Parts: sequence; structure tokens; C-alpha cells
Amino acid sequence: MSAHTSPAIAYDPVAGLHTRQVSLRPAGPGEVEIDVRAAGVCHSDLHILTGDWPSDRPLVLGHEAAGVVTSVGAGVTGLAEGDHVVLSWFAPCRRCRKCLAGMAWLCTGTQAVANTLPDGTTPFTDDQGEEIWPYLGLGAFTNRLVVPESAAVKVPDELPFGIGALLGCSISTGIGAAMNTANVRPGESAVVIGAGGVGLSVVMGLRLVGADPIIAVDLSPERLAVAERFGATHTLDGAATDVAAWCQENLGGVDYAFEAIGSPKVIETLPAMLTSGGAAVLVGMAATGATGAFDLFDLADQGKRILGCNYGSSVGAIDIPKLARLYLAGRLPLDELIGTVRPMAEAAAAFEDLKSAVGTRTILEP
Repeated sequence: MSAHTSPAIAYDPVAGLHTRQVSLRPAGPGEVEIDVRAAGVCHSDLHILTGDWPSDRPLVLGHEAAGVVTSVGAGVTGLAEGDHVVLSWFAPCRRCRKCLAGMAWLCTGTQAVANTLPDGTTPFTDDQGEEIWPYLGLGAFTNRLVVPESAAVKVPDELPFGIGALLGCSISTGIGAAMNTANVRPGESAVVIGAGGVGLSVVMGLRLVGADPIIAVDLSPERLAVAERFGATHTLDGAATDVAAWCQENLGGVDYAFEAIGSPKVIETLPAMLTSGGAAVLVGMAATGATGAFDLFDLADQGKRILGCNYGSSVGAIDIPKLARLYLAGRLPLDELIGTVRPMAEAAAAFEDLKSAVGTRTILEP
């Protein structure tokens, strides 16, 4: 079988964001080849462009996507040609202690965070024959890719590809933050800071589990209006309101405060929003090395907790099909999460949308 060639949205420290032709080698043992049908544009890609998460090598960007299996390598048993799949960027090794304990989101054996396939290689080369690496083990901003079997999760054929793409990262992260990381129970109160794709997914997850009240905080009236449709019972303008004071005056503090931006300044304000025994949940990813300061006496005295949330504490193979079924059953209004659909060639404009907080989530289609 010969290599497949297609344009890809790439980044490297010298050329910045650009399009280049890449060749894809066929799927090897334990791997599957995917025809990409839709990819989401996420802040984790933006972190690479802004230098918050430095990269020393050329990357094919994109890490939330859905598509169709075009071929499978030797030893692949769970997928077949023609299967519809959602790509899960955090491909677990399924062998380390964390995976065996059911905590695949803390897998210590994955190579995805090193921007490689499990064996440390890349399936991509450019037209000069130089290696170009898959961002978070996927590199989804292109027409075709090769991933390990554990990174492709079979979903019902009737699931729209755009919705599937978002299930691979932002939706699993946000809904999982409420359901898995925080384990919110019916009637517990929560505030969500940041109403982008992930924050709106947190709001959806809170409504799904029966939280009340649900307070959404953002600077954009447009996003706050969407948050209300997704289940927020109250909305606050973060620039005009002292959110901690509001939570204490109106509710005596909330049970959970979710931060979906990744801002150290905002994260530092979360404990003051909480009632005693409450938990602050860090869903947004801060820049590497970012630090924050807290009132340590208050944390200890009031029994408050700070919970780190990676990927919504999700196991892709379990949680992605579950969320797909809930969407198809009408329990999750995920269609409203998609703001714009652009061709893959307009990736730069999609990143500008993200920077300026326009709309909700942008989907790119090859």
C-alpha cells in the first residue's frame, strides 16, 4: 500500500501556523487509519500557537475529531473498515497501574502528550521527507491519519461527525468534570467560570445530574445567553460582579466552583465562592509552570478541596459512547455548541474566532 498524501494544518516555531502537504504511512500493527470528517478547534491547539505550551518540533495540529475507519493494521480486533469513530486524544496504554485501576485519564504509559504514536514514531512526513509530528498523538487537521486502536472509539453511525468531534475533547472534559471528577449530586449548587465550549459542557453536565442552582459566569452576553439554554439558572457578568461575594450573599457559598478558562488569577478566587466542604474544580488548562496562591487557613478550617480535572476524568472507551447515546436520546443539546463550520483551509480564521471568543465551538471539515 502506498502512502496517502493530503494538505495539513501545521505549526512549527519558525514558520508558525501554515498549510503543508503531508504523506501518511499505512496503519501498522495495533493501528487504524481514519478518514477525518470533522475536527474541533480547541484552546489546547491555541496554547501551542501562543507559546504557552512550547513545542520544539513541527506538528500537525488538531486533537478532537471524528471520522470513518478506512483500514486496520494487524492485531486490531475492536474496529473494522467502515466503522464510525470518535478520536480520543489521550490514547491510554491499557497496561499501567492507573489504566488497570480504571483511571485511564491518568495513564502513565501514553505517548500522546509527547506528540507521538505509542512507539515514539510519527505516521507523517512532509514533501521533503522530513518527519512532522501528530499533536497529542492525533494530528487531526488533515484528511487522513493513523492512530493506535485505543485512540479510536466506535460510535453509532447516526451520530453527526461534528458532534462526534467535540465528544473527543471538550464535551467529555466538561460533562466529565461534573459527573466524574466532582461527582455532583442532584440539588447541589455550582458556579461555572467561563462559558466557552468546555464551560458550556460543564453546565450541560450539571443539568444532566440535577444540580441546582447552576450559575454561569462570562464576559460575553452572547455566551451567557447560550449558557441559559444549556441549563444555567443564573448568569453573571464576570467583569461587573464580585462572583465570590454574590455566591456567599445569595447561597451561603456553592458546593462546587468550576473554572473552565485556565487563568491563574481566576482560579485563585474559587475557594472564596465555596461553602464549607465545597470543592474548586480546575477544568481549564493553565500555561505550564503557572502558579496560584490560596488562603491556606480557610482551606483547612472550612474543609475546602481543590480538584484537578484532566479530560473530565473520562475513560474514552466508556464515556464517549455513553455521551453519544445521551445525545441521540435528546438528553444533551450538543447541536447548539457548534457555532461555525469552516473548511479546513480556514483554520487560521477559526483560531482568530477562538481568540476573540466569538461564537461557541468551530468545526473544521476537510
